[in-house]
Amino acid sequence: MRGSRKSLIAAIAVVTGLSVTAGPALADRIDGDWCSADGKHVSIDGGRIMIPSGAEISGQYDRHHFRYVGPAGDPEAGQTIEMQVLSDEEMWLQRTIGGEKRPVETWRRCQVTS
Repeated sequence: MRGSRKSLIAAIAVVTGLSVTAGPALADRIDGDWCSADGKHVSIDGGRIMIPSGAEISGQYDRHHFRYVGPAGDPEAGQTIEMQVLSDEEMWLQRTIGGEKRPVETWRRCQVTS
């Protein structure tokens, strides 16, 4: 009975450890150049971002997330844009327009061409 109790405790510890570490794997940083399938581009450098219109603005940054509100006069004016890096090559971007969340877009690291 004593051995089976130790085995049960060990099994619970393993399952608990796996459930804590489960979830999307995050890349090291969201910084860099990202491109959408329809040709849009953003470039993130810490708390600064160049948005698809070419405007450079500030946003809320941490290593794996970035959030900004489109500035007045911009095609994204008033939209809240939130991004989360998923891997070294992929991130999700979601727009909130008029309080309504739009479908998640998958963006990829821009490919360097020579």
